[in-house]
Amino acid sequence: MFSSLREPNYRLFFVGQLASVMGNWMQTVAQSFLVLDLTHSGTELGLTVAARYAPVFLFGPWGGVIADRFDRRRLMFATQIASAVLAVAFALLIALGLIRLPMVYLLAIGFGLVNVIDNPARQSMISDLVSREHLSNAVLLNSITINAARVFGAAAGGVIAAGLGLALCFALNALSFVIVVVTLLLMDTARIARSPSAPRAPRQVREGFHYVARTPELLFPLLMIALVGMLAWEFPVSLPLLAGQTFHAGAGTYGLMTSVMGAGAVAGGLVSASRKHIGTRALALSAIGWGTAITLAAVAPTLPIEYAVLALVGYGSITFNSYGKIALQMTARPEMRGRVMALWALAWVGSTPIGGPIVGWFGQNLGARWGLLVGGIPTLIIGLALYPALSRLDRPAETAVR
Repeated sequence: MFSSLREPNYRLFFVGQLASVMGNWMQTVAQSFLVLDLTHSGTELGLTVAARYAPVFLFGPWGGVIADRFDRRRLMFATQIASAVLAVAFALLIALGLIRLPMVYLLAIGFGLVNVIDNPARQSMISDLVSREHLSNAVLLNSITINAARVFGAAAGGVIAAGLGLALCFALNALSFVIVVVTLLLMDTARIARSPSAPRAPRQVREGFHYVARTPELLFPLLMIALVGMLAWEFPVSLPLLAGQTFHAGAGTYGLMTSVMGAGAVAGGLVSASRKHIGTRALALSAIGWGTAITLAAVAPTLPIEYAVLALVGYGSITFNSYGKIALQMTARPEMRGRVMALWALAWVGSTPIGGPIVGWFGQNLGARWGLLVGGIPTLIIGLALYPALSRLDRPAETAVR
C-alpha cells in the first residue's frame, strides 16, 4: 500500500505536496467566501473560480512542452516561489481592506498562469522519482496526499476564515509553498531519473495532440476526464452554494463538507493503493459510481445525510481521478509525458472556465442542488457509454500479463 514511499526523494515530494495542498485548500475556502462576501452571487463565484483555470484552458498544452523540455525540479522551484508571492499579495490586500472583486480576478489569473507550468511539471515529475513498478502506487499516494490535506486544510480554512479572518488563510498558503521549496532542495539529485528532454522543434504542441489522437488508451480517458472535470469537479462552486442556500450555513459548514469528502477520498485511495492491476475498465466503473454518489448528494434531505453521502463522493473522486492519471502515466512515452499530463490538466481543471460559470448559473437560478445534479448525471452517463470501449482496451493488457 505504501511501497513508493521507500524511495527517499518521493518521500520528500510527498511531504511537500501534503503541506502545499493543505495551504491551497485553506485558500480555496477563503477565496470562495471572499467572493460571496463581496458579491453574494453564485455566478460571480463560478466566474472567479473559472478565472483561475482560464490560463490552463488557453495555454495548458504549451506548459506541457515546457515540462518536456526543461528540468522539472527547477521548474517547480520557480512555480512555488511565484505562487508564494501571489498568496502574500492576496493576504496583504485583504488585511489592509483594499481587496476588490477585479483584484480577485487578477490574482486568480496569476495563479492560473503559474499552474500552466506547475501542473504538468509536478505530475510528470512523479515518474522521475520512482521506479516503474512503484509508479501506479506513487500516483495513488499522491492523490491520497491531496485528499488527506483537504481534510485538514478545508476544515482549518473554514475555522480560520470564520474566526481569525480570511487573510490568514492566504498567508498560511504562502508558507506552504516555502515548505515545498525546502523539500525540493533536500532531494538527492543523483537519484532523480532524467527523462529524455524534448528538443526544441516546431509544432510540438500539435505533436502532443496527434499522439493522443492516435492512441485510444489515452484518447478515451482524456475525453471522459474532460466532461467530468468540466461539470462534476466544480465543488468550490457547488458546495458553498449548497451550504449557504440549502442548509443556511456558512464557511464552517462548507469547510466540514470539504473535509468529509477528503476523508472519504483518503479511504478510497488506501483501498485503491492495495490493488495490483488498475485498467481502463476501472475508470469507467469509477465514473458510474461517482456519478451516482454526486446525484445522491444533490438530493440529500438533511445535513447529516449530506455529510454521509459526501464521504462517498470523496471516495469516488479519488478513484476516478487517480485511475485516469494512472492510465495516462503508464501509457505515455517518457518524452511525451509532460504534454500528456498537460492535456490531463487541460481536461480536468482547464475546463473550469466553461464548467464553473455553468454550475454557478444552475446553482444560482435553479437552486443549489442543481449545481451538483448538472455534474452527477453526465458523469454517470459517460461512464456507462464508454464502459464497452474501455473494457476492450483492457483485454490486450490482461492477455499480455497472463
